[in-house]
Amino acid sequence: MVTVSLERLRSRIETLARFGALPGGGVTRPCWSPPHEEARAWLLGELRGAGLEAWVDPAGNVFGGTGARGFRPDAPVVLTGSHIDTVPEGGILDGALGVLAGLEALQTIRERGIPHRRPLAVAAWSDEEGRYGSLFGSRAFCGTLDPALIPRLAAADGERLVDAMARAGFDAARAPEARAPAGAVAAYLELHIEQGPRLEEAGIPIGVVETIVGVRRARVVFHGQADHAGTTPMERRRDAFLAAADFALRAREHVVTRGSGVSVANVGAVHVHPGVSNIVPGRAELVHEMRDPDAGVLERLAAECAALARDVARARRITVEVQPMSATAPAPCSPRVQARIEEACATLGVKWQRLYSAAGHDAQNLAAVTDAGMVFIPSRGGRSHRVDEMSDWDAIERGAGVLLQTLLALAR
Repeated sequence: MVTVSLERLRSRIETLARFGALPGGGVTRPCWSPPHEEARAWLLGELRGAGLEAWVDPAGNVFGGTGARGFRPDAPVVLTGSHIDTVPEGGILDGALGVLAGLEALQTIRERGIPHRRPLAVAAWSDEEGRYGSLFGSRAFCGTLDPALIPRLAAADGERLVDAMARAGFDAARAPEARAPAGAVAAYLELHIEQGPRLEEAGIPIGVVETIVGVRRARVVFHGQADHAGTTPMERRRDAFLAAADFALRAREHVVTRGSGVSVANVGAVHVHPGVSNIVPGRAELVHEMRDPDAGVLERLAAECAALARDVARARRITVEVQPMSATAPAPCSPRVQARIEEACATLGVKWQRLYSAAGHDAQNLAAVTDAGMVFIPSRGGRSHRVDEMSDWDAIERGAGVLLQTLLALAR
């Protein structure tokens, strides 16, 4: 039975980890940054060195294909991939695994001359992590990127997407041109670390994803009154930060107690203005995120948390703006792709378990335009989005093997 080269795959994973590497381990490689663009150039060289056709679309997505260059409805492609951008102080596998395992699978197929009826390609989607726009590249590819929003997309530190893309040599206004023609993708499959503890704790080596959670993000801005922190009596203060803190705690409790039981919430970005110790905060801004595999639950929680923000503002005699930032719907994975993954596991003698993905992935955008699915491998300690994120190398080899066999089944 044909197998991947773990040695070659490991070498590529470790090499990619050098772009944006941090002194104590881990990686910071946001999309469009100099380390990301250096990694993009390296990846294009690896794709071409593996004998694949390589190209980049107007949204910055990188592709490598065997039997394909571009996307045409008369020759639908079986596509795999993930992303090479990272969160700040992230790990070396989130996203990178799916891209490099996809490259390894396609290189193995080409080198061995394994017949396949459909062309195959691997993708590295741009800005999956959402520094500027969540799942940006795959949204452009799938035709769900709103051109009117592009000039307004910006990072938390204020850097605009249009400026970041221009610095990297791209025109953000052209990103919607990356849309693939209808029917040009026969199937999509993404290999990823689970980013949670379920598989490792169950002792199951492969996860077959049934559904990918939806994600709601909103910017919640409380407007109070800046005052002298020493001379303003406590009872007269209209402290925007205290309102934001109150909301963060109450919104968390609301999601935990009124959600589905698997609903989660997070506040990971907070900005206080003017941001000095001797002035009562006049404005406080936070980003509130919620996730759930049920679209109805997310819709309800979003409305209830917006009402909660208004209640908090009223009680503290200030005002609030709730600005929706992004809304991705939960995405069911294709039963056909799930069946092919399970057949591959059975062929390889590997145990599997069906589960939902608690993280968002590019696969949820692809699910709107083709049959899409995901393969998970265990994350060591359930860790992810941190510098010590890792999976065992035998788990990586096993996941890449399942990916290879499933791609062949879909391409035949």
